[in-house]
Amino acid sequence: MKTSNVKDFEERCHKLLIRIPIGKVTTYKEIAHTLGCRGYRAVGQSLKRNKKLISVPCHRVVKSNGEVGGYALGKNEKIRLLLQEGVPVDVGRISKWPLPMHRFSD
Repeated sequence: MKTSNVKDFEERCHKLLIRIPIGKVTTYKEIAHTLGCRGYRAVGQSLKRNKKLISVPCHRVVKSNGEVGGYALGKNEKIRLLLQEGVPVDVGRISKWPLPMHRFSD
């Protein structure tokens, strides 16, 4: 992907993150699907480069199986933020998966 295409893709990903309500999570797959692609890993790489971790809440994105996944400030910080927002997490997984799931088509 060209640099301008990467930046456009990242911007589109980040705009979706802002739409995830507090207390909800979504998946890398859901974001990719909403963007019209299957680039789940590209979504993950885009979130990895997010410089505005709280205002662009990439901590609200988890794996499709409900596992919390990685975070720039560490997995424990991601879990802390999710718990603070009311998302139930137990042993690195969303406890009531997929109940707190946010779908962009809703």
